[in-house]
Amino acid sequence: MHQPALNKAQQRRLEKLAREAGRTPQSMLRFVLRDGFELCEEDVAAARGAEVELARSGTVPHHHVSNEARAVIARHATAPRRQVA
Repeated sequence: MHQPALNKAQQRRLEKLAREAGRTPQSMLRFVLRDGFELCEEDVAAARGAEVELARSGTVPHHHVSNEARAVIARHATAPRRQVA
């Protein structure tokens, strides 16, 4: 069976993508072969942007979000129902 080969430009692109993703080129190759360079590069850029945003704005603990969601549901569940015309 013929093994796919990357040219020099593709190898450099794979190495750069792997470095930005914090992976090895070998582990990144699987995703590149499946999804293509463009999609992988977009995914890595989006993930890095999300990490920057999280570092900038922080996160909210799960239990706070759950408590707030329960409070919203409780407020609306006890609201009087409107008459339908």
